[in-house]
Formats: sequence, C-alpha cells, structure tokens
Amino acid sequence: MSDPALQVQIEAASAYEAFFVPALFQEWAPWVVAAANIQAGQRVLDVACGTGVLARAAAACVGPDGAVAGLDANPGMLAVAARLDPAIEWQQGLAEALPYPDQHFDAVISQFGLMFFSDPAQALREMFRVLHPGGHLAVAVWDSLAHTPAYAAEVAVLARVAGDAAADALRAPFVLGDTQVLEALFRDAGIAAPHIVSHTGTARFPAIRAMVEADVRGWLPVMGVNLDEPTIARVLTEAEQALGRYVTADGTVQFDSPAHIVRATKPR
Repeated sequence: MSDPALQVQIEAASAYEAFFVPALFQEWAPWVVAAANIQAGQRVLDVACGTGVLARAAAACVGPDGAVAGLDANPGMLAVAARLDPAIEWQQGLAEALPYPDQHFDAVISQFGLMFFSDPAQALREMFRVLHPGGHLAVAVWDSLAHTPAYAAEVAVLARVAGDAAADALRAPFVLGDTQVLEALFRDAGIAAPHIVSHTGTARFPAIRAMVEADVRGWLPVMGVNLDEPTIARVLTEAEQALGRYVTADGTVQFDSPAHIVRATKPR
C-alpha cells in the first residue's frame, strides 16, 4: 500500500473488528436498530460507524430496496468496513458537519461515538437535520463507570500504576453515563423529547491479559497515552488480581456491560 499511515490505521481497524466488535459492540447493534424502528426500504445513516457492525445490522433490516450509509472520520475504519460490506455507502466525514442534505434519511443511528465528538450537541443537531420529519434517531452510549465495575477496577489499576492520564483515557468512554447529563445534552441540541432506555449487555474477552493489553496497547495510544514496556508489564500483573473475579470456568472473562439507548423522533 502506498500510504504507510493509512496502512497502520487499517491494521488497527482490523484488530478492532476482530477483537472489540465481538467482545463489546456486536450485541448492541440489534438493540439500536430496533430503537430506531428501521423498516424495509428505508434510507439509514450510521454516524461514527467504525468498521460497520451497526450499519450492517441496519442493512439487513432495510433490504435490497433500502440504502444504508456509514460515516466515520477514520479512513482505516472505513477501509475495513468497505471490505466487509461493499454494498453500503461508506463516507469519510465529521459528525458535526454531516455531508448530506436536509431531511435525507428515514433513520439516523450511532453507537458508542457520541462521547468522543468534539461538539456532541452540534453532532446531534446535525443528525436531526438530516432526518425526515417523523424519522427516528437512536444513539447508544455506555453507562457510567460506577455501574461498570470491571472497567472501574481496570481504571483503578491504571491510576495506581500508570498515572492519571492513562486512567482518564479509559474513563473517557463512560463520561455520558449519567442519564440526567445525557438528557440535558439532547435538549441543548434542540431535541425536546429524548427517551432513554437502559440495557445491560455482557462483555466477553478471551482472557484478562487480552482485555487489558488491548486497552494499553490499542486504546490508550488512540487517546494520546503511550506507556513504556515496564509500566505495561506492571499493569498486566496487577490487573490479573484486580479482575480475577470476572474469569469464568473456561478461563474467559465475562462481566456486565450496561449502556443507554436514547431515542427521539423528529417532529412532523
């Protein structure tokens, strides 16, 4: 490949699809699709689509007479998504400035991206802008860290061994877990009647080391935190004890993974 930087992004996205999607994200796609009431023949947009697990679920619902677009800022994610399903329209772009005309989609969906947008309220305004009147919006965000004790335990290890910056990087996905804060964000975006439904999923990882190493070698660098090898080794050692209660009889790791799905309908 001619672009080394893109190749690195594609390799990271391939690892994301192979590891994080089945461990964390895949089970949520049907719930988000159902929350948006997606029907055959509709046009659907998946914002912050990543490697496309939610967009693919939507495509299965709309069928051959519908159309699904997936938008993401990361070209590596989009390259992997296009390889997995070339029939979906993959588009690079920002959630805060969607490259689509007003009232273009019957449904807009997004899972586990809202907390990372530079301007979440503006992104929500854009999602509502491109919806048809009467169209449905469904957005999933993780519940708070206080309700996700396995990750809270990992954050505590990072804080103790690697410092606040590393711990904050792993806290970031959970910052919209407070439903009052979440509802206020939607109302600030001009979405007057958001409806929040909470679900509890099950995270599944092959082992403690695999889970934690993916975070310290994959997620933390994405968030701008790079740990040296001795520090990584200490984190992995302490995590084995801190997360031991989540190891099942077959050696895999399983724990509750709660999230909120916010639904809204654009007024006619």
